[in-house]
Amino acid sequence: MDPAAAPPPFLGLVAHPLRWSLLTALGRSDRRVRELTELVGEPQNLISYHLGQLRRAGLVEARRSSFDGRDSYYRLDLQACAEALAAVGSELHPSLRLAEPGTGGRRRAPVRVLFTCTGNSARSPMAAALLRHQAGDRVQVHSAGSRPRPLDPRTVKALRPYGLDLTGHRPQPLDRFAGRRLDHVISLCDKVREELPDFTKRPVLRHWSIANPADADDQEAFDRTAAELDVRVRQLVPALLAR
Repeated sequence: MDPAAAPPPFLGLVAHPLRWSLLTALGRSDRRVRELTELVGEPQNLISYHLGQLRRAGLVEARRSSFDGRDSYYRLDLQACAEALAAVGSELHPSLRLAEPGTGGRRRAPVRVLFTCTGNSARSPMAAALLRHQAGDRVQVHSAGSRPRPLDPRTVKALRPYGLDLTGHRPQPLDRFAGRRLDHVISLCDKVREELPDFTKRPVLRHWSIANPADADDQEAFDRTAAELDVRVRQLVPALLAR
């Protein structure tokens, strides 16, 4: 067989049933190894082995938990997956390129989304503002904190390059949203993930393990957090609206 005709390594990597299960699970939420073990029903050493394969391929990243420093959260790098898929399509035939999905159809009720972190002073208001900006009136988005604090002025500065102004943001307590009907609740903090109240209608729970920029005590940390959230929110919008 001509080596040039061999399928791209990416296809062999993601075609493995367990690795595909891990990728799809991480596509919905950042997870710890023990959670992935429960989700796919395989032993931890096997899960760790295949996560290692995916990390070496650049499809999965790991970040130390801010709630329990002995633990780590794994997240799917959707941009790396998109680039790999696009490369596979182009290699098969130039016409097979991923296109932007069209919009249309009848108008639907806004998707109700809540972003939450500990203080509601940086991560969650950033994410809410970015989603509101990118999805417009197709979403009804809120943010809240388990221990609300005043908005950090570095949060305001970090969003200015995106054309967003959070000057009038008022911190909201997470308990205020207990019992509300929400479609998606997205925790941005490893600590607040353990403190979520009961919600009506059992919303889709997602977790993004994002470090608190205030811990670094410089503007650059807030700018990096805004950049990461901008990417994640852009990738989230199609999933929110695909219903």
